[in-house]
Amino acid sequence: MFAWIVVSGLVVGLLSVGRDRASRVAWMQWMSRRFLRLMGCRVQVSGEIPRAGLVVANHLGYVDILVLGSVCPCVFVAKSDVERWPVFGLLAQMAGTVFVKRKVPLDSRRQVGILADVLREGHPLVLFPEGTSSGGAEVLPFRSSLLEAASASGSETVAAALHYRVSAPALVERDIAFWADMKMPQHLWNLLGIASFEAVVAFGAPRVPEPNRKAECQLLQREVESLLASVRK
Repeated sequence: MFAWIVVSGLVVGLLSVGRDRASRVAWMQWMSRRFLRLMGCRVQVSGEIPRAGLVVANHLGYVDILVLGSVCPCVFVAKSDVERWPVFGLLAQMAGTVFVKRKVPLDSRRQVGILADVLREGHPLVLFPEGTSSGGAEVLPFRSSLLEAASASGSETVAAALHYRVSAPALVERDIAFWADMKMPQHLWNLLGIASFEAVVAFGAPRVPEPNRKAECQLLQREVESLLASVRK
């Protein structure tokens, strides 16, 4: 079933997705919902789903992209490594993902400009400023370099928190979060072996970003942590 969803989705994408970002976003939302149905994932949303602006969230792994993509018509920012992943790299490219090189700080100004251009198009742009994924126990320190895209484009920022609930013997940090030195085939096998699970997405209120990106970074981290604490209760 998983292979059928991937193959049929790719065929539909190749035949119908145009070069414009709107059609890629629509295809991404359709594919995300198909994947989540296969996984038995129910998505619960609190707060208003953003329709524009820079959306900043904590990051547990590739399932986050499916969850956010299923509810929000958005574009994602991903590390350039993802572009080379088998299958998922192609899916990310077709969805219009913006790939950035986080380990090249001298290139950050150009990358901020690219992200600002996407924001000006009016689609929500999702950024995971931790720079990597975690097991979900805590929010890792945010990196501020790409947050400047919001103020550069005159866009608002929206904090978002992702949390998952599973029943034993499944574990979020092992079977849903994709982090550390996990291998994709084994993790995907574990994920598809879960009968069902729940994803909770909490969105904060949109606001004008702070002029100082480091101050904005700290503020966004506190917002995400607060939202995460609220959905964990």
